[in-house]
Amino acid sequence: MAWKQIASVCKREIRLIQQRPEYIISSLAVMIFCCFFYLTFFGKGMPEDLPVGIVDLDNSSASRSFRRNLDASQVCRTVSYPDYSAAREAMQKAEINAFCVVPAGMYDNLLSGRKPEITYYVNNQYYIASSLTYKQITQMVNLTGASVKIQLLAAQGKNANQISGIVQPVAVDAHCIGNVYSNYNIALSSVLLPGMLEMIIILVCIYSICSELKFGTSGNLLVHSGDSLFTAICGKLLPHTIFFFVMGVSLEFLLYNWMGFPIKGSVWNMILFLIPFILSSEAIALIICGLIPNLRLAISIGAIISVMGFTLSGFTYPAEAMPAFFRGWCGVFPLRHYYLTSVSEVIYGTGFAGWYKEVIKCGIIMLAPLITHRRLYKAYKYQEYERD
Repeated sequence: MAWKQIASVCKREIRLIQQRPEYIISSLAVMIFCCFFYLTFFGKGMPEDLPVGIVDLDNSSASRSFRRNLDASQVCRTVSYPDYSAAREAMQKAEINAFCVVPAGMYDNLLSGRKPEITYYVNNQYYIASSLTYKQITQMVNLTGASVKIQLLAAQGKNANQISGIVQPVAVDAHCIGNVYSNYNIALSSVLLPGMLEMIIILVCIYSICSELKFGTSGNLLVHSGDSLFTAICGKLLPHTIFFFVMGVSLEFLLYNWMGFPIKGSVWNMILFLIPFILSSEAIALIICGLIPNLRLAISIGAIISVMGFTLSGFTYPAEAMPAFFRGWCGVFPLRHYYLTSVSEVIYGTGFAGWYKEVIKCGIIMLAPLITHRRLYKAYKYQEYERD
């Protein structure tokens, strides 16, 4: 009997979805726009040709080589300035991200064994741009000093092995696991887009549940469900759950098949985790609706919590480095568990054994709406809704 009632509520919800275009606009249209925006925005993989000013007061072969090497790098594009004041003014106008001052006599000081100072200023207001330019400039400064030292050692009769041992006594062998090219598209879009999906799930579910109160149709819903809130919620969310799952599967294939994002494990395991991810996101929406059975306020709170999920998921700022209070709240957000699952599956290919704990934690989140079940039922039954 309950299955017939769930089917009745499902048919009712499908009719509502057909009558209200905001469901499609706020879910499918938004997701398509976000995929197009992020995958195009990070299409080059990382920022390129960031403008860097050069004030060359030495005008030697070494300083010209330093500028050419910096300009040839993927990250930087050099712009010449006659003096420090002109370069500083350009950085204050945000025309350049950084500038270097090569002192007069730098090459002569290098040849005579003295230590010249190359001064560079970086606009740290733009974190990614400043970090990349700082790293690239530092690398080129070190290479310039090393090239001059190699010339001196060669002039002294040292062979290639001896020069290598003096210039670089310790060789660095770096391995970027899971993202060989340090591609920002791979690092960010693989979590940002599922995060947008989580936000869509929460907001659409809140609208679907609380709109029954706003439009005064919750009583009719309970009639279709046999006066059972559990049946009503299952019937209402089932069409949305199927739709969200199709969106999630499309997203996973878009990222790991069509876009070619590296994955050591199986894309089917990531698709499998979409089930607890979607259901736990819907549970967050149910908790909000139970605590605040008001459409306008619930949507606002849902938006805030969805945005906090990006911060506390740990993919941009590690959760281990957060204060204990915030670290404890990280597990409340389904996106955190999606991120940990993707690390296990995409980078290490551990399979279900590596992320089964995240499924259990998502299961705990799914049970949380039982706390607010009674309050939401009373709101549905007696139309306890604050009119704006």
